[in-house]
Amino acid sequence: MAPVLGSRTLSKDDVNYMLHFQMINEQQVEDISIDVFYNLSYFVFSREDTDADNNLRVGLLLVVSFFLIVSVLAFPNGPFTRPHPAIWRMVFGMSVLYFLFLVILLFLNWAQVNRLMYWVDPKLRYANREADIMEYAVNCHVITWERILSHFDIFVFGNFAGWAMKALLIRSYGVCWTISITRELTELFFMQLLPNFSECWWDQVILDLLLCNGGGIWQGMTVCRFLEMHTYQLASIKDINTTTGKLKRVLLQFTPASWTYIHWLDPKSSFQRLAGIYLFMILWQLTELNTFFLKHIFVFQAFHTLSWCQILLLLGIITAPTVRQYYAYLTDTQCKRVGTQCWMIGAIAFLEALACIKFGQDVFSKTQGRSVFQWLLCVAFITLLCLYGMVRYEPELMVSPQSTVAQKDYVGHKSLSSLVFLIVIFASD
Repeated sequence: MAPVLGSRTLSKDDVNYMLHFQMINEQQVEDISIDVFYNLSYFVFSREDTDADNNLRVGLLLVVSFFLIVSVLAFPNGPFTRPHPAIWRMVFGMSVLYFLFLVILLFLNWAQVNRLMYWVDPKLRYANREADIMEYAVNCHVITWERILSHFDIFVFGNFAGWAMKALLIRSYGVCWTISITRELTELFFMQLLPNFSECWWDQVILDLLLCNGGGIWQGMTVCRFLEMHTYQLASIKDINTTTGKLKRVLLQFTPASWTYIHWLDPKSSFQRLAGIYLFMILWQLTELNTFFLKHIFVFQAFHTLSWCQILLLLGIITAPTVRQYYAYLTDTQCKRVGTQCWMIGAIAFLEALACIKFGQDVFSKTQGRSVFQWLLCVAFITLLCLYGMVRYEPELMVSPQSTVAQKDYVGHKSLSSLVFLIVIFASD
């Protein structure tokens, strides 16, 4: 008997669609409740409550903790099951919490925002922007080995690692290079608003674009090619007798369950698919731009905990299931709608942009609307030009010996590109 939804009887195609959507966005697993979390209620009655600020901090911490518990119990699994479905349920829960925080932030005034930031970290009261204490693009005509080597700081390695992670998520030279080129163009247009975007030509072209961006993209794609040829046949830990084997199996839990050969374009790509890829590259650029403006407007430096949390949470962890769901929506004809994580990160990017506009009026007053419009036209045109190059040349280059197998085994899973992840992958060969 066919399932009934309201007063309408679902057809066989509708049932197959629902099952396929759940396979892509809500992997079915066994019960993953963790009983130890429920013992947190004991802490409420056993602690001292004389410090008002500490009470508020502990209360907010417990709110976040219990909300993540609810996330584990109620939210969908998402497209991944490694290292554990509970992890990705909490990732979605963190994205919801961040979204709700941005909603509250938009209804505060600047004085209230400052009080909130100083309450979170009193040291922010004395924080300065990097642009106020550092000089950028000075004496660009002086090019020496000592000066070039002095630019290889922690930011260079962070930029390299960031692009390697992006390549692991996107898995396309064309898309990654398009985002990289438009990123450098964005720095040229906004260097009057964000002084840290000002760089010497050799720093921007050679160190940033070619070495950091290009090297990171190449490194990430090299790892992707290796993982495409890797065999994913992991035995159950119950079937392993040795302690070393069990330990290795635990570490392998942080590796992918399988790996999908990604091809954003093919010779038969529809206009909707091309438009979706174009929109994906534009929105990626806007999301990254929000990160720089938030750091500049709310005055916290790149090494601050808020900066790390915003980058790792939004541009790192949340992006992984978002890219997977969006790719499935574009390329899988049976997937008729985008996943929940895609909608959430789109709402987060929109609210971040609103926060930048509301609280950054003094920053944006230094530029003209015509300059912003010119930047939008330039980024849109360059992205369209790169997309045309991808349509023209990339399908001829993307020939994988496992492409047929990848088409049959469509559902792929991946974990984050952490150091443990890479070490375990290569050690497991």
